[in-house]
This record gives sequence, structure tokens and C-alpha cells, in this order.
Amino acid sequence: MSRLPRGRGAAASAVRTAQRIRCRLNSGAADRGTLPLSARATDTQPMTGHPVLEATGLEKSLGGKPVVQGIDLTCAAGEVLGLLGPNGAGKTTTLRMCYGYLRADRGTVRVAGHDLASEPDLARRRLGVCTQDDTFDPDFTVRGNLIQTGRYFRPRQPDLAARIDGVIDRFGLREYADQKPDTLSGGYKRRLMIARSVIHQPHVVFLDEPTTGLDPQARVAVWELVSALRAEGLAIVLTTHYMDEAAKLSDRLQVIQSGKVRASGSPAAVLGDVVGEHVMVLPAAAPTTDAALAWFRNPPPPHRPARPAQVLGDWHVALDGRTLAAFVAAFPDLQYEVRPPTLDDLFLALSGEAGA
Repeated sequence: MSRLPRGRGAAASAVRTAQRIRCRLNSGAADRGTLPLSARATDTQPMTGHPVLEATGLEKSLGGKPVVQGIDLTCAAGEVLGLLGPNGAGKTTTLRMCYGYLRADRGTVRVAGHDLASEPDLARRRLGVCTQDDTFDPDFTVRGNLIQTGRYFRPRQPDLAARIDGVIDRFGLREYADQKPDTLSGGYKRRLMIARSVIHQPHVVFLDEPTTGLDPQARVAVWELVSALRAEGLAIVLTTHYMDEAAKLSDRLQVIQSGKVRASGSPAAVLGDVVGEHVMVLPAAAPTTDAALAWFRNPPPPHRPARPAQVLGDWHVALDGRTLAAFVAAFPDLQYEVRPPTLDDLFLALSGEAGA
């Protein structure tokens, strides 16, 4: 492990955190060859669709407060699992238990068939982590950072230099290979972070907010990298607050709220479960809107009350088809917009549930 210069404050602390994570992840990674970036089939890589990550009954309390309460999750080879939830829901704690940075109070985690508690070396060799913060070692170049990461894994990869060259080309870093990471743009820093997380050819990689703070062009470039990794059979667990990102990349979603799984399934299934079939948008300033909102909050049987959410100058109301038909009959002259639900509506619905 490289020595950190003193006096670098938060940056030095972030690098130390990354080094601790890497030390825990790698009591060593066996040589698995060069590109493609995911592990070779000869290294018992699961076939596409086969579960790579299996977490069951995870529980964790921090400071005496339950943070994760009985969460199950799986991610298969060639799949992106989007892990969603408001701040404080327990997403980060769940991730840290899955990649071994935190020990679960209860529950089990298996990575590529290896139990993280009883076979930690074998399990950690098969996973990679890209944290939300840029945790490069500022004393090394782009290439040097990849070399240092590759050297953490045992036994040493005999073809490490060739692998690094391949990864540098694959991630579009050739032009910057001999520059310090601090000189890179935000998008290229994220490319380097993801490249570092797959240098040892893991079976599953955890991407925590991989595009936070990037401009649209850089975000799309990262999306293309993620999509390519999935196509090669890598299992990917993604956390993000960008709803368009979750919708475009995720094959399945798992919604966590208050330390528990609120919903799980395809994006369409999760939206139907949490939000509903339709979202009505009503202008807040319209004279009849108050009457409409009162109807939604106390509709006639058998319809269930709705939780309208105000966004700027409009009210957004999630409802099913039967309730929509009843509302139209009750307010035939009211002007409004009806649209399909989005993942933004999901977060509004979760906020409404939390405040209820």
C-alpha cells in the first residue's frame, strides 16, 4: 500500500477508506487472464442468468438503531440490479455488507457460490467495488493507480501489465495514462474508478452513484461502459439517484425503505406496485383543484385514498384505472394531464408513505 502524504484532509481520508476496502476485498485474486473484463468461463464464471450475488436475511444495527432489517437480494450474471431508496433507507449499509466492508449482524452473503463469512478470500476475489467518491492515490498516474490496485491481489497476475494496457484502451484512458488523476475531467475520473474496480476480473461489481456530478455526455459514456460490462456477463449492483439512469440501465429494481425491501421486480412491476397505473397532473392554481384534491383524499368506496404530491406549481396524483374513471365522471369539466408513472413518481410516493 502506498504511503499517503500528510495534510491532504478529506482527499487523504477518502484514499485511506478506499485502501481499507481494497485490503478487505483482496486477500488475493487468482490470475484470470486478460480481456474480456469479466472473469473467464474457465474460472467457473456463472453463466448468464445464474445468480452470482445472493444475500439472505441481512440485518445491521448502527449505534443501537436498526438500519437494515431482513433484506434479501440477488444479482445474476449479465444483469444490472438497481438499488433505489431515499437517503437513510439503508442502501449503503446493505452494499457494504454485500462486499464485506461491514459485517452483518445476521444473514448470509454468497458471491459466486462462496460464503463471505466462511470463505472470505474466495468470495472477495470475485467482487469489485466502485465507490461514490473518487478515491485515487494522487501520487500515482492513471496507469500507476491501476498497477497499485492490481498488486493488491494475490497471487500476482503474471500478465498484469498486459491486462492494464487492455483496460486502459477499453476505457478510453490511453491519452491520459501517464497523467495524474487530479488532472482528469469528472467523466474520465469515473472511467478510471470503474476500470480499477474490474482490473482483477470480478464476477460482480458494485457501482455506488457512478455518475454523480457528471455532465450528460459523460453520463452517457459511463452508461455505455456499464452496458458493455453487462453484455460480457458481469453482475452489476447499481445505486443511483438519477431516475433516468436507473430506468435505462436496470434489468430489475429493488426499492429499500426504512431498512426493508418495499418492492422488487422489473421497473414496470415496481412502478405498478408502489405508484399505480397512472399519474394525474393538476395545476395548483386552478379554482377547482382544491375540490379535486379533497375527492382524491376521501374518494367514494371502493376506491382507496390517494396521496397527492405538490411539485412546483402542480399536484401529482398516482391512481389506478378504476379510480381515474370515477374521477373523470365526478369532474367532467376539469382540465388535467394524465401520463404513465416514472421513477420520479416512485420517490414521491415513498416520501408520502414515510410522512403518513
